Amino acid sequence: MFLAIDIGNSDIVFGWHENGSWSHQLRIPVGDYLSVQRRLSAYVEQSRLPWSQIDQIALSSVVPGITPSVSGQVTRSSGKAIFTLNQTVFEQLNLGIQNTAEIGSDLVANAVAGFAHFHRSCIVVDFGTALTFTVVNDKGHLRGVTIAPGLGTAMRALSSSTAQLPQVPLELPESAIGTSTPHALQAGIMLGYVGLVKELINRMRDELGEKVPVAATGGLSQKLTPLSDFLEIVDPWLTLEGIRLIASR
Repeated sequence: MFLAIDIGNSDIVFGWHENGSWSHQLRIPVGDYLSVQRRLSAYVEQSRLPWSQIDQIALSSVVPGITPSVSGQVTRSSGKAIFTLNQTVFEQLNLGIQNTAEIGSDLVANAVAGFAHFHRSCIVVDFGTALTFTVVNDKGHLRGVTIAPGLGTAMRALSSSTAQLPQVPLELPESAIGTSTPHALQAGIMLGYVGLVKELINRMRDELGEKVPVAATGGLSQKLTPLSDFLEIVDPWLTLEGIRLIASR
């Protein structure tokens, strides 16, 4: 059994892989990182996922400040060493990354998993705290990345920067013309992001000179249903699968 850990800006995600597929997933808010050992141990016991069956643990993190704490808590619980994605690993992968010290490990994992799925040039869109577009060429090299604020980030930024605009659920409205404040916010952000994603995908395809396939992942990847025609797959496990593939190399 393989355990992947993805420390993002909003959540710490744990995923268990066995017999060729992902079986369990646990999300812990980053703000609760000091409780990882307690919550992880409870989940392992409840889900009957004994540490003795774990063959390998690998970790990706874009929050360096909490990585040692999370890693230490997992090590104390499991009694196993953790393989961590870092600059040295990226250099060995030969992905054509121009600056391995700057690239986020989640983006590298997305690129590896996207290419492994399509076996050709592709785009991976990650709907997380940031909305990222990772472009991979037909050799599996990471050609480039585009970053925008994520859906939740945009909503929080608008609410916190204005006196009379509340935070509202990230749900698609039926109309683009808002008839209330919550409706207006949902129309502007949710439907606006549909247009943002479509425009960037179309521009990237034009620059690549081909209609490359697109994969979506991330905690909010299933929110924008109007994008279904633009997405070949929506896979919430994609980043974890990339972590697993990198560790297996």
